[in-house]
Parts: sequence; structure tokens; C-alpha cells
Amino acid sequence: MQKTAILILAAGSSTRMKATKQLLPYKNTTLLGFAIETAQKTTANEVFCVLGHKAEIIKKSIEKQQVETILNPNFKEGLSSSIVAGIHHIFPKNFDTVLIMLADQPKITPVFLNELLKISIKNPSKIIASNYGKNIGVPAIFPKSYFLELLDLKGDKGAKNLLIKMSSKLISIESSNLIDIDTKEDYKKL
Repeated sequence: MQKTAILILAAGSSTRMKATKQLLPYKNTTLLGFAIETAQKTTANEVFCVLGHKAEIIKKSIEKQQVETILNPNFKEGLSSSIVAGIHHIFPKNFDTVLIMLADQPKITPVFLNELLKISIKNPSKIIASNYGKNIGVPAIFPKSYFLELLDLKGDKGAKNLLIKMSSKLISIESSNLIDIDTKEDYKKL
């Protein structure tokens, strides 16, 4: 049985939003709270949340959701530093795969994440990524054989360069719901 961890990346300082994006109200919770609820409705084994900017305030806002938090003290170095912090934390826990998702993609559904997980079980050596138009990205599932490469990531591109580099070892699944909430205009549209 494949053992999967979900890593929700929520450490950024939301500079384009000019507000703490993770705490923005959404449905009956916050953007981050909704991402956690979505992750917890999947068949994954455990959900982790990587925090950085305003970590203590954000941690307090999600304490009822029973999610393990991971502190990324290097969050200013970009998205990759959150992936590195998360992988460092889960590596010794013997997960077979990690599903990486963002806290600011509220249109992602548990059904879509479960579809990625099912495809991963059938293709255990492949990376399973989301496809939106001409781009591939997260949510994406990485087998343990890629954890060391994830630990080598640098900068604010997250896993994007690794996904491009590994395109021949990747299955991409189309979704029209991969909308990031990066600006106040994005949030208003949501």
C-alpha cells in the first residue's frame, strides 16, 4: 500500500497580495484552512503544512484542524525552500510519495487530488503533475526516488524546473481549476 504525505506550502509573505494570503476568509474558513480541509478529504495518509511568514499567527488559525506544521525559517529564499523544509521533515517518516500543493489554489478539489493519487498508485515510479494549458505544475506527486532532487531545489520556481527536466518521467493530468490567488484582483474574482 502506497504511503503518501501531502505537503501544503503556506510559508510565503504574499508580497503581491499585500496581505497575509493564508488568512484571507474563504467559505467558512481561510484560504489555508480550506486547502487543509481539501487535503484531509483525500486518501493520502497524512497532511503537513509548511509555514514561514507570520508562522505563529497562522499556526494558531489552523490549530483545530489537526495538521502537523513544519517551520521554514528560510521562507524568504522562495518556494523551493518550503519544499526543502517539508521534504527534510517527512524523509525519515518512510513515505513512498509526497503530494505537493499550494495554499492559494482553492479551486482544487479532493476529487482531483484523489485522481492524482490513483494514477500514482498505478505508476509508482512516475511523477504525476497537474497540467494547465501550456504549463505543468502543482499539485504534483513525487515518488521517494525524487526526494533528494527535491532537497536540491533553490529559488522561487518551486518544483517547476524539476518537472520540466523530468518531463519524460512524468504523467500530467489536465485541470481547469489551477488558479493561484496571487493578487487582490484574483481574490476579488474568487
